[in-house]
Amino acid sequence: MDEEVRRTDYGDDTQDVDSHAASARFDAHTGERLKRVAKIVAIVFGLAFVLVTADRWLKARSAARAAQEAANAPSAVEVVTAQAVGAVQRLVLPGYTAAWHASTIYARVDGYVAKWFVDIGDHVHTGQVLALIETPDLDAELGAARAQLKAAEATVLVRKAETDFARTTYVRWRDSPKGVVSDQEREEKKAAHDSAVARQRSAEADAALAQAQVDKYQAMTQFKRVTAPYDGVITVRDIDIGNLVTAGSTAATTPLYVMTQNDPIRIFVDAPQSAAEDLINGNAPVQVQSSAGVMRHYSGKVTRTSQALNPQARTLRVEVDVPNPKDEFVPGMYVKVGFGLPPRGLVEVPAAALVFRASGPHVARVDSSGRISFRKVTIGRDDGSVVELSSGVAPGDRLALNVSSQIADGEQVSVHAAQPDTPAPMAAAEH
Repeated sequence: MDEEVRRTDYGDDTQDVDSHAASARFDAHTGERLKRVAKIVAIVFGLAFVLVTADRWLKARSAARAAQEAANAPSAVEVVTAQAVGAVQRLVLPGYTAAWHASTIYARVDGYVAKWFVDIGDHVHTGQVLALIETPDLDAELGAARAQLKAAEATVLVRKAETDFARTTYVRWRDSPKGVVSDQEREEKKAAHDSAVARQRSAEADAALAQAQVDKYQAMTQFKRVTAPYDGVITVRDIDIGNLVTAGSTAATTPLYVMTQNDPIRIFVDAPQSAAEDLINGNAPVQVQSSAGVMRHYSGKVTRTSQALNPQARTLRVEVDVPNPKDEFVPGMYVKVGFGLPPRGLVEVPAAALVFRASGPHVARVDSSGRISFRKVTIGRDDGSVVELSSGVAPGDRLALNVSSQIADGEQVSVHAAQPDTPAPMAAAEH
């Protein structure tokens, strides 16, 4: 029985080995199929690589062609047409307002503030009391001066009595018969009379000096009442009740008030040298424009100029006086001032049309065929954004704006009309 079992087991093992060998065997065409698949994959990747490379090459070639075409294309420029200046040129400049009078009010006496009656923004009139100053020291000095005056006046009375007595005595001695009194006694009485007269005059001088001291202190007491020097507006108040104040206007002295007179109002403008000749004579019409929510215009005139140019800025200080009864202007406001200047036959171009070179200002003129030519010009007036030229440009010439330094004389350009950006002229005056 054991042999049967062993035989059976061996037979089972043999059967298992054969089964595993059969499962390990492959089909004879499997390797060929794998090779074909590998070749197809390689071909696909190769075609993809070729296609990507070709696409990149085409795009690079297209970009290079576009860059070459752009480099060879004419430069694009904006052009404007030069215009002749009209009958009256409007020159608009910034300015600022200033008070007709501006006064800093200091104390004229030492003391302390007893009362003050006006504050900032208050309108005051000439002679109106602004504050009261208590002056105990001044009051004491005035009392002493009055007492000194009374003593001096009493002394004058004494000297006058002495003079009257000396005069009558001298008259009796002088008119006595000869031989009654001696000449020496007569001369002594005369000398006594003259001495009495001199003492009386000295006493009268001392009394006059004492009176002057009284008058001085009485005049000083008038400054206990701080008054307004003119009709105006209080802009600063630097005092309060009980403040100690000192007479004078030194750097260490605090002012009591600052006040201004604003009707009429002064407007100061710094005009460029190109307009100085027309503004010095003061005949140019003026319009003042301010902004306070709505734009308003006011007529004025050039009242005075500095008659000299600022050597640093090469500008002329111009003053325009404008009536201001309604206090529509206050000192320190920013305003725009328009001057009507006479024509000079100039040509007006934007400032962007100028090209500055070592030889001076130029413009880039564009002819009908689109070619650039640079011309030297002479500036007649400069208004900042607009420049008037006296030579080098004729009305109707087309000028390029903001020309690049890489554009050469005679180069072909592509022309585009510039967008108009001309400010509207100031409206007619309303006041």
